[in-house]
Amino acid sequence: MEEQIDRLADMIARSKRVVVFTGAGVSTESGIPDFRSPGGIWEQYDPSEFTYQRFLSSAENRKMHWQFYRSGTLVSKDTKPNPAHYAIAEMYRIGKLDCLITQNVDNLHQQAGLPEEKVIELHGNMRWVKCLKCGKRTPTDEVVKRIEAENVEEPRCEKCSGILKPEGVFFGESLPERALREATHYSHNCDLFIVIGSTLIVTPAAYMPSYAIQSGAKLVIINLSSTPLDHEATMIIEAKAGEVMPKVLERLKDKLNRK
Repeated sequence: MEEQIDRLADMIARSKRVVVFTGAGVSTESGIPDFRSPGGIWEQYDPSEFTYQRFLSSAENRKMHWQFYRSGTLVSKDTKPNPAHYAIAEMYRIGKLDCLITQNVDNLHQQAGLPEEKVIELHGNMRWVKCLKCGKRTPTDEVVKRIEAENVEEPRCEKCSGILKPEGVFFGESLPERALREATHYSHNCDLFIVIGSTLIVTPAAYMPSYAIQSGAKLVIINLSSTPLDHEATMIIEAKAGEVMPKVLERLKDKLNRK
């Protein structure tokens, strides 16, 4: 693996437009449970209860959602970025990251120091809640505190009493139009596309590396299991993101300093 790490650092150093794409495999190393893996969230909860349509139409469904968010199962205020998050943020600081595209909804890339404008969240962000009537945004933690303080099962917007919904994308809900447009643009215009911690199964997010390949970019995949695009990758590293990325960053800095 050391040879692969050195080779990846060299590829990043030589590239002019690097895009990193992250999935659940990065978040799990911070203690956030995966959805689809054995023992994941969808073995504990029924996915059909987490559709956009049911959330809008059923007060009981919304109460169930808020009980889920109160539990801290998905995103806890105590959850912290891991070495992979920090290494990716440092890549940006040294000028070797064009943008980050993520399937994750936990805000950990921003907490690690990556500027908000450089993070494209295809599946939204569960750290924020939005009123579906007036559009007011509120941190999820604040809404959960209000639920506990007021002992209510379903919070409503303090401004207009509208329905509050986490900004994470639900089943049956369209991806944020701007995020999808920007992710597609950066994928088509990079020369190196690095997938970290994603099985590349969930679409349309999983189309992004294909767009990069079609435009002539090299594809590198860092993941513990196989993906549908393994046969298209220039390199595959089967290891944890938190083990690989700090080493890649260290080698990358060394190479840049020698230039």
